[in-house]
Amino acid sequence: MAKTAQFYILTEDCTLTVEEIACNLSASIWRLGKKVLISCESEAQALEIDERLWQRDPNEFVPHNLSGEATQYPTPIEISWLGKRNLQRRDVLINLQQEIPDFSHSFTQIIDFVPKDDVLKTQARERYKQLRALGWTLSTENIA
Repeated sequence: MAKTAQFYILTEDCTLTVEEIACNLSASIWRLGKKVLISCESEAQALEIDERLWQRDPNEFVPHNLSGEATQYPTPIEISWLGKRNLQRRDVLINLQQEIPDFSHSFTQIIDFVPKDDVLKTQARERYKQLRALGWTLSTENIA
């Protein structure tokens, strides 16, 4: 199966944060019947995404949990951060880390972001180059 990575480029006109976009994408992907891992750079970022998902309109609710939370059943969306991750199988990795996570090979689809900030943009370009070198099929899309 081909491995694909979609990079979303945040243009100067974009008013959304990567966290907001990640929440919206995870909801859409879940509605397609897929399981998602949102891999954050920090616990604080994971907590922000968790809170954003809880604040969604009730009819837009998305079942999710933070890595390490005790849940009776696995949720379709897991939010992890560096050094903290459950090992349940997921279909799509939404990467918010500055590097490609070492477990990315277990996914067939990665979503990543190219922020407006120059330092973060440079890091995103490195991730893009690394995935290309690993044979992933890459695509980009601008978000205004």
